[in-house]
Amino acid sequence: MTKPVLRAATRADIPDLRAVLEGTDLFPPEMLQDLMEPFLSGTDEDFWLTVTTDGTAAGLCWCRPEPLTDGTWNMLALGVLPARHGQGLGAALAASAETRLRETGQRMLIVDTSGSSDFEGARTFYRACNYKQVAVIPDYWAAGDDKVTFCKMLQ
Repeated sequence: MTKPVLRAATRADIPDLRAVLEGTDLFPPEMLQDLMEPFLSGTDEDFWLTVTTDGTAAGLCWCRPEPLTDGTWNMLALGVLPARHGQGLGAALAASAETRLRETGQRMLIVDTSGSSDFEGARTFYRACNYKQVAVIPDYWAAGDDKVTFCKMLQ
């Protein structure tokens, strides 16, 4: 594997990023282009990052500002091809997003995940990246599936 490259996502990444979504179930892959379009056209503050290995997009990170807040952003999606898990790509994407936000004077990055056992790996990952669990909303995603919110202060 060549050294991973972190950069802003491009329209050309969409097919590879759809494969990431198919492997991770973050959200339906057919939604990707519509979700990315405001970023790709420069009409929104959202940003999308990708990490490539061997010339192929292997992971993505999507962040957007939280409305009605001062410097709070939400990491809405962070995913890496399952075959690339454990190689530091997710941590590199998160760190790249954090750096970008720090450089623009943002205060806080939050991320929500599920409290189900299927997402224990995600919760362990965020803790390992020094995110602090700050809230649990019972039955948020569905009956018996809590929303777990993590936060990292950027300043």
